[in-house]
Amino acid sequence: MAEYDENEGYTRDYRDRYAGLPVTQVDPDDETGDLPAPDSVAWRLSAEVYDSNRDFADMFARFMERVDTTRVSAVVIGSWQEAYDTSSEEVVRLLVDNAARFPALRSLFVGAMPMEECEISWIHQSDVTPLLEAFPLLERLDVRGGTGLGLRPVRQGSLRTLRLETGGLPGAVVRAVGNCDLPALEHLELWLGVEQYGGDATLADMEEILSGVRLPALRYLGLQDSEIEDEIAAAVATAPVVARLETLSLSMGMLTDAGAEALLTGQPLTHLRRLDLHHHYLSDEMIKRVQEALPGVEVDLSDQEQGEDEGDGEVWRYVAVDE
Repeated sequence: MAEYDENEGYTRDYRDRYAGLPVTQVDPDDETGDLPAPDSVAWRLSAEVYDSNRDFADMFARFMERVDTTRVSAVVIGSWQEAYDTSSEEVVRLLVDNAARFPALRSLFVGAMPMEECEISWIHQSDVTPLLEAFPLLERLDVRGGTGLGLRPVRQGSLRTLRLETGGLPGAVVRAVGNCDLPALEHLELWLGVEQYGGDATLADMEEILSGVRLPALRYLGLQDSEIEDEIAAAVATAPVVARLETLSLSMGMLTDAGAEALLTGQPLTHLRRLDLHHHYLSDEMIKRVQEALPGVEVDLSDQEQGEDEGDGEVWRYVAVDE
């Protein structure tokens, strides 16, 4: 299975692979089982596979007893049990308080739960800034769930990938991302979601990201899963950051012919290796125009949606991931 496939939505829970490593987990009740080398796997910590009487803190302590965490490079946090009712604050605190015991940690996913366990907008997150502060060598941070998610502007010189998967990303978090100093960041992916689930980001909140001033190494930009995808496309058409990108993703949202027209009449996109527009509302004619305008670019125009006619000329459209 590929490590990441946007077309799978948020069904990926990283039980197989994460950060290029096979995923494994420790059964805290197994005293004899052989464990792989700590740096050869990504370690999954998820309360749903254990006795309901064992809380996440107990499980985390058992993990640190059995595994040489000084060699652990990747951790996947699944459920902290009542994730729909309890925030990730304790998870963040446990990681931060024990940061000295994880000097090799480079990749971290907080909230890797598929919809069968917890709908994405039911996952209660917290301020993840302490993770970036406590792990200055962290190279990849993935977070799923926007409810309660917080971020403050910080400088982190090692982070290469930042992915925030949400059904509604607060504008304050989008602004904070743009105001962070992330000189090594190559991959930025924001699932903006819908207002109903807290996705209130505006174009003004994205200005710093689109300027690229604090993102000199950025090569992949995803501003996706948005109700205002047409507006984003129009802003991207003149955004300074685009010139340095290899991949641009405006996928999973409500992109229509108006947004695609803005892209085609804006700055050249022929330098891109990949343009991801999957899950869109483009007409057949516009699909053809986009393909013909970018012959050397890999363009993903899969998942053409039609919307639903609500009468009076109104069409109901939806993003790929919301609740």
